[in-house]
Amino acid sequence: MAGKIEVGILGATGMVGQHFIRFLQCHPWFEVKWLGASDRSAGKKYREATGWRLDGVMPGSVGELTVGECKPGNAPHLIFSALDASVATEIERAFAEAGHVVVSNSRNHRMEPDVPLLVPEINPEHLKLLPHQRRRRGWRGQIVTNPNCSTIVLTMGLAPLLPFGITKVMATTLQAISGAGYPGVPSMDIQANVIPFIAGEEEKMQQETQKILGEFTGEEIRPLAAKVSAHCNRVPVTDGHTVTVSVELTAKPQEQDLLACFDNFVSVPQQRHLPSAPPRPIVYMPECDRPQPRRDAERERGMAVFFGRLRPCPVLDWKFVVLGHNTIRGAAGAAVLNAELMRSEGFFD
Repeated sequence: MAGKIEVGILGATGMVGQHFIRFLQCHPWFEVKWLGASDRSAGKKYREATGWRLDGVMPGSVGELTVGECKPGNAPHLIFSALDASVATEIERAFAEAGHVVVSNSRNHRMEPDVPLLVPEINPEHLKLLPHQRRRRGWRGQIVTNPNCSTIVLTMGLAPLLPFGITKVMATTLQAISGAGYPGVPSMDIQANVIPFIAGEEEKMQQETQKILGEFTGEEIRPLAAKVSAHCNRVPVTDGHTVTVSVELTAKPQEQDLLACFDNFVSVPQQRHLPSAPPRPIVYMPECDRPQPRRDAERERGMAVFFGRLRPCPVLDWKFVVLGHNTIRGAAGAAVLNAELMRSEGFFD
């Protein structure tokens, strides 16, 4: 590349915004040059506007940047959005209308029929929705989203099974407290406890999975016909969402057939050697007690998904465990990989 692409971050002072900043540090293609946040932060230096909540220290390259308002104007062409859902809809649309490419981690536009809900290893062809999006809405820019953090983990575990015909999915999540943001879940509620409810999470997993694994027909996405049922739980784990999955398949593959599909699963990000793409997006672990969040979530920069305990299911066909880092592969890292895919497709030329 002749030079790095300047990027901005909406919602830069929050936890996901901080994960964007850390993940983009020393990125070979992108450089953070603009930060947007609420009115109470606008006009301040970034180091004055926020308290750094992640491990280590705030990257020096952003500390002296002046935080701007979340309005189009001086922002770069490419914008990553870490906005809270309460404000994301109008702000992201305003940037798209003004000609910006918005790569969003927010949930607000995920299920809109002309907005790609993208996992680059699974559905890169869904970027073909973007010309329809611009035409229908009259935008000069566009919006691309990544899924909910637990949905990414689930769909990465399901994607290699698509050739066998997925008909039913039962998924139970054990979700880390970092997924609740800061200050998150009160300590007296989560310590030595499991909270069997996360507002809106089960609906998102069920609907988003069908869209991501659906087929692009030329103008729209035909959702996967499989029935998906999710049970979502918050557990006292810092990082890493674990999902236990049972799946029914039209074909009746043998264990060696399934393992071969997982072992051989690579896609466009690996073929194009995108900077944030792990060499193996799904890593099978043969140990009887893996994967585990504390031991595996941080591996491969948090961008791989770990799969294990494949065994027959007496109710459906097969069951297994899948694990991914929720704030990296499930949030900031997912959006950055989406932008890398778009760059490789020529969207920023």
